Amino acid sequence: MRYNGIFKNFRKKKILVVGDIILDHYIWGLVERISPEAPVPVIDVKDENYTLGGAANVAANIVALGGKATVVGIRGDDVSGEVLHSLLNDRGIDTSGLFSGKRPTTIKTRVIAHSQQVVRFDREDRRRLDERL
Repeated sequence: MRYNGIFKNFRKKKILVVGDIILDHYIWGLVERISPEAPVPVIDVKDENYTLGGAANVAANIVALGGKATVVGIRGDDVSGEVLHSLLNDRGIDTSGLFSGKRPTTIKTRVIAHSQQVVRFDREDRRRLDERL
């Protein structure tokens, strides 16, 4: 019963989340043949979606539990950054600490076939952030 008290009080909390703000991209499909060009599976794409990843996912979980979350991090000044910003706003997450930088939005794309992750593509700038940010 201790958990009930924790979650009840959680609704009053404002939590600052600082970290890597990531756009997770999932591609779902089926493998029904092998490529004639190389011995790799050909995935027939059935669906794809975008979700919040990294610190953005933590903020979404805080809001789902009834808390108020503010994210601090960098997003790219690109279409993916706009998608990420929109997903944050849709969940009621305060984005006043989200900055647009000259680097691209970090995207992690996972390709899933037959309920198994086949491959992951990371699109990110792994260099250290400029201290002036």
